[in-house]
Amino acid sequence: MSTLENLVDIPNTPQFQELLSKDLKRISLIYFWTSWAEPCVQMNQVVEGLAKAYPKLLALRVEAEEQADITDSFDINSVPTCLVIQGHALLARIEGGDATQLKETITKHLGNKSAAPQSTTSQPPAPPLSSETEEQLEARMRNIMNQSAVVLFMKGEPDTPRCGFSRTAVALLREKKVAFTHFDILSDESVRQGLKKVNDWPTFPQFMVKGEFVGGLDVVKEMKESGEFEEVFST
Repeated sequence: MSTLENLVDIPNTPQFQELLSKDLKRISLIYFWTSWAEPCVQMNQVVEGLAKAYPKLLALRVEAEEQADITDSFDINSVPTCLVIQGHALLARIEGGDATQLKETITKHLGNKSAAPQSTTSQPPAPPLSSETEEQLEARMRNIMNQSAVVLFMKGEPDTPRCGFSRTAVALLREKKVAFTHFDILSDESVRQGLKKVNDWPTFPQFMVKGEFVGGLDVVKEMKESGEFEEVFST
């Protein structure tokens, strides 16, 4: 637990909402983390240092797996992820352990506390526009969805998942001895965003069976508990 008044470990959704709504003009840093993700070790120190350096900053630490409702509401797919917001406006979204970008973003909005010169760049350069049409993208996504009887769209690789939800999804399929192929959505932003629209499902991982979307992790967990899993995933 932190001794800083402006650095709060969030225990539940109501307190999270209450803290954010107290002062809509205040700059807030929402930091999503887990204990098992190694990059979070460094980011824990960075977030604490920023809270100490900027007393006007409200820093909220959210354990991504324990506070799944908050995590899902912000479409968090990996940790560490930092959101910088003011009121209802998202000022920056920083995925991965990019401490430099986070520091520069906070400095930009709350003032430079250091005598050292700071870069004014707070966002990475925009990726080049894809020449792929919507029809071509959908056709490509359909091909991936049909590459095997069971396809898992996840973050990372089965042996090195990049988020706890993907890790749980892989463990569930392996526990049930389901043969599957996978697609790392971090490797292709077009597929990542396109699947959200095609399947009308905002988060990952996503499970496909015989080319059809069957649900996200919570849905498949419920199938396992109800006994429906074997029927749906029998290939």
